[in-house]
Amino acid sequence: MTNGAADEAAGAPPTVLPAPRKGRAVNEELRGLAMAAVLHEGMSGSAAARRFGLGRATVSRWVRRYRETGRVRAAAQGGSTARLERARGLILRILVAQPDISMYGLRDALAAEGVKVYPTTLQRFLKRHGLDRKTRRTRRQAGGG
Repeated sequence: MTNGAADEAAGAPPTVLPAPRKGRAVNEELRGLAMAAVLHEGMSGSAAARRFGLGRATVSRWVRRYRETGRVRAAAQGGSTARLERARGLILRILVAQPDISMYGLRDALAAEGVKVYPTTLQRFLKRHGLDRKTRRTRRQAGGG
């Protein structure tokens, strides 16, 4: 196999595609090419994964999903906010009762009520509802030792 950079410099198309960024959906064109290699060319999922710089399990999952749904498009990414939305009233009550509560204090108060959540998840919830808490940092007073 030749070097992709040398091929590109010589005017030939690259033989190796750049690897997709981790944690990001792969574009539909690359998905379609990988699935076509498996479904129409008879290539194995492992061989298609190597050809396109993808994970073997990823290609297998796409092919299975395509056979089940007929869709190539990526599924929606991201988690659900439903758990915190159900606790919205509790969060508001805590904030009203303790307006100066810190993010970690709010997290601990919620945990005491049976709602366990990471501070960053809580921060996104508050920001989404216009209740964003500013980080407060203590400052040493000059000469205070």
